[in-house]
Amino acid sequence: MQLGFVSAIVPELSLEEVLAFAAETGYETVEIMCWPRGRAERRYAGVTHLDVEHFTEDDAVVVHALTERYGIEISGLGYYPNPLSPDAAERTLAVSHLERVIRAAQILGVPRVNTFIGRDPARTIEANWPAFREVWPPLVRLAEECGVRIGIENCPMLFTYDEWPGGKNLAISPSVWQRMFAEIPSSHFGLNYDPSHMIWQQMDYLAPLREFKDRLVHVHAKDTRVDRHRLDEVGILGLGWHTPKLPGLGDVDWGAFFSVLSDTGYDGPVCVEVEDRAYEGTLERRLEALRQSYRYLRQFVG
Repeated sequence: MQLGFVSAIVPELSLEEVLAFAAETGYETVEIMCWPRGRAERRYAGVTHLDVEHFTEDDAVVVHALTERYGIEISGLGYYPNPLSPDAAERTLAVSHLERVIRAAQILGVPRVNTFIGRDPARTIEANWPAFREVWPPLVRLAEECGVRIGIENCPMLFTYDEWPGGKNLAISPSVWQRMFAEIPSSHFGLNYDPSHMIWQQMDYLAPLREFKDRLVHVHAKDTRVDRHRLDEVGILGLGWHTPKLPGLGDVDWGAFFSVLSDTGYDGPVCVEVEDRAYEGTLERRLEALRQSYRYLRQFVG
């Protein structure tokens, strides 16, 4: 396995500065964010360390020179919009840009693109399924043609009442994943697995590693803490009772996690995703969060 981090937490840094920091800290890989240029309303969105709008072979040469200079691999290209948005313009933008990210990955020789399935949060899973059937088979065919694997993160994207009640990502549970992979059995379609999202959904976060071991494309290392006092006040249908934390500061048993992950035969990237508000005040605090996460997780990743 290769230990890395998600570049979304350091939007102030250039691609070269991200790679230099990774090398200095000891990381081996980085998931590079590839959002369209411009403002994004959601936290951790809108970060562009690699502009794929008109990406060419010449651009790839420049990127390869940087990765070779610092000895850092690109674990995957990341873009996390809502490809099933009920807003037609938003959906079109998400799908078209995701296509560009997949093509850029092919040009770069990067084997993974990480994203969300998307969802209309006001509709049931069943009611979202026709949109899934329309949007995702062509995207997976493109990934197959480009030799790229798509990793779907399992975050429900349910953090505010604007996303209530369903969240903005369909791929929230093993039952949904089973259905997704039954309909699109391609080996180029899998999971970017994050155990923290299972914790706050009150689900087993180890069993899916075994059940979906052949679908593990990429792994995020993020922790979460369930705040029982808040949960007792608002219940599971309320918000604000789970808090994203750095690895080791929440409820994930990382020793057990890596024990099972290694048993599955997974040998790919594990990338720290910092969303811990306690470390977000300054760039230096966020860099220290990445250093702290590296020191903690290195004991599990040889």
